[in-house]
Amino acid sequence: MPRPRTHDPDTVLDAAETLAVRAGPAAVTIRAVASATGASNGAIYHTFGSRAELLGRMWLRAARRFLALQTEQVDARENATDAVLAAAETPAVFAERHPESSRLLLVLDRDALLGDDLPAELATELSAVDETLVRLMVGLSRRLWGRGDRAAVDVLTLCVVDLPTAILLRRDRLTGPIARDQLRAAVRAVLAVGPPPPSTTR
Repeated sequence: MPRPRTHDPDTVLDAAETLAVRAGPAAVTIRAVASATGASNGAIYHTFGSRAELLGRMWLRAARRFLALQTEQVDARENATDAVLAAAETPAVFAERHPESSRLLLVLDRDALLGDDLPAELATELSAVDETLVRLMVGLSRRLWGRGDRAAVDVLTLCVVDLPTAILLRRDRLTGPIARDQLRAAVRAVLAVGPPPPSTTR
């Protein structure tokens, strides 16, 4: 029996992403993606193996796009404070460059989208993505304060994750220039306070 014809994986992921952000995760079925791309069900299964893997690959692509952009934004700044501000503003820049991936990654709940039946390989890759973000924040902390301990990284998490989520995402203000000004002001205020002194307990 001939193997099913494969299609460009990015075309399939684009279609899955569009379905997810416009109609919800439940809309991402193999049949719906096949209909949107002109691929056969068999071709999609041949490329991705299962619906769970398709959803995982879709999420991973968006996450890697975001982290690549965030790293690019940080590396382009010589000043450490400017680098933190750039990291915090990345969700807004990402929404401009990749609107569908932005909605997928920043609005939809990852756990609800992916469920518990991810292949082990994908789960490992997702953990690696999370670790990439942690390394970025540790690096920023060391640039700012010369330390990468938990308390210092927690301050960076507030600046890079919590404040953008509260100011830009929860209020659906990713494209609002005033919201970005408010975010920058909030991040600067947190950085001005800085982390607590390093713990001396062992």
